[in-house]
Amino acid sequence: MTRVAIIQSNYLPWKGYFDIIHDVDIFVFLDDVQMTKRDWRTRNKIKTPRGTEWLTVPVKGGRDQLICETEIATSNWQKDHWKAWHTNYSRTPFFREYKSLLEWLYGESHRNLSKFNQQATAMICDILGITTRLLCSSDLDAGGVKDDRIINICKILGATSYLSGPAASHYIVAEKFSAAKIELEYKDYSGYPEYPQLFPPFEHAVSILDLLFNCGPAAPEYIWGWRKISMPATEQASHFTLSNTPESRVS
Repeated sequence: MTRVAIIQSNYLPWKGYFDIIHDVDIFVFLDDVQMTKRDWRTRNKIKTPRGTEWLTVPVKGGRDQLICETEIATSNWQKDHWKAWHTNYSRTPFFREYKSLLEWLYGESHRNLSKFNQQATAMICDILGITTRLLCSSDLDAGGVKDDRIINICKILGATSYLSGPAASHYIVAEKFSAAKIELEYKDYSGYPEYPQLFPPFEHAVSILDLLFNCGPAAPEYIWGWRKISMPATEQASHFTLSNTPESRVS
């Protein structure tokens, strides 16, 4: 059985993004689709004494380009982002331990948004101990649009199961996956335990770096490890929501 997930690259994604990567055999960055504005591709949230705030990577061009074609604009964004992390997280227990990651993020000249996001995600996967194979859709020449493209990618990779984020249930046609003999599953993001976090109230929907800086090596326990402790074996086996049954590193 080969389980695959396919999602656009995001800027320092939240923990749920890495939960999906951890749960599959192959994860594909969907990078040969249209770029979207004011979306997770270019921004994410951090915690501050004033509440959550956005960190946004400035990019060139508009929507008439693919994600893999999008270039990062030259500005002081790296300096500003570094300052934001240092100001709000320098007192967390593990900030110094992952300082080298910040140095790479904001000390190098990054040009292509998709490559930048992919490389950062791969580095964080290494930190979390995730060994899932990482690929780019632009290297697969799958063709098709929307869920047809997803199915084509799954076929190329020999997938027997496709794991999707729950929001996609509004537009995915489950019957297409059933016809292709690919089991369609939806990720369940509920139940994540809270962890020691600065500036209450607690917020789940922030960058994964928030968890790393606060919890360090224990971070995986707050993403997927807690399920082994809190769930009976039968619940662990049914953690994914099946939408169709017989009845119904970057390379």
